[in-house]
Amino acid sequence: MTKPRIALFVTCLVDLHRPSIGFAAISLLEAAGCEVEVPRAQTCCGQPAYNAGDRATARALALSILTAFAAYDYVVAPSGSCAGMISRHLPHLFDDDPNLRAKADELAQKTYELTAFLSEIMHFTPTPPPLNAKATYHDSCAGLRELGVKSQPRNLLAAVPGLHLAEMADPEICCGFGGTFCVKYPDISTRMASDKVADIEATHADLLLAGDLGCLLNIAGRLSRENSKIAVRHIAEVLVGPTGPPIGVPSK
Repeated sequence: MTKPRIALFVTCLVDLHRPSIGFAAISLLEAAGCEVEVPRAQTCCGQPAYNAGDRATARALALSILTAFAAYDYVVAPSGSCAGMISRHLPHLFDDDPNLRAKADELAQKTYELTAFLSEIMHFTPTPPPLNAKATYHDSCAGLRELGVKSQPRNLLAAVPGLHLAEMADPEICCGFGGTFCVKYPDISTRMASDKVADIEATHADLLLAGDLGCLLNIAGRLSRENSKIAVRHIAEVLVGPTGPPIGVPSK
């Protein structure tokens, strides 16, 4: 049986801040039976420019994405926000060009967030090492509301021996990052992050997990400022077995 050929969309934040997430995603996809490649021509998905109203820059980035990822069976990103940008918003950058819009629609239809792809397309059950910890899970806005990612990460985490998942009272509430939102409205963003941290602390969890590094960096920063001892990790790191320090903790 031919293995599906996967292009990993690494994302800017993973590339610059947490490459271990990218390597964990590759390990999971290969364990699921995929042939994985990382197109060297990839850059940004264009979401910051798109959200800021800079359609010209977003379109230029989208054109490079169309070229870099055209040849693959699927495109997978360890991020609901980047996968959401490519699958829900990128096609509209070419509404004035039927040929490019058709190519963008084709790309959108084969683009998935990592946990959704593993669960829905590959029907994969991971075999992670034991992790004796109490965790809680944050649902990122883009993954949840644009892509319907909710049960998929939880189903995968159920395969981690020793891990107990304690749900927050409001796991679907925004952490305050929101891409450019935290820059435009820092006071509101800080209050939202503090509210999220209070919800996390109320679970008495040892570990916070999520599928979007933007959310995780934002929450980890707030947890640190409030002197919390809760560790922060991307779900992919837990599903292959965490090795390095948690997010927000410098390597020694």
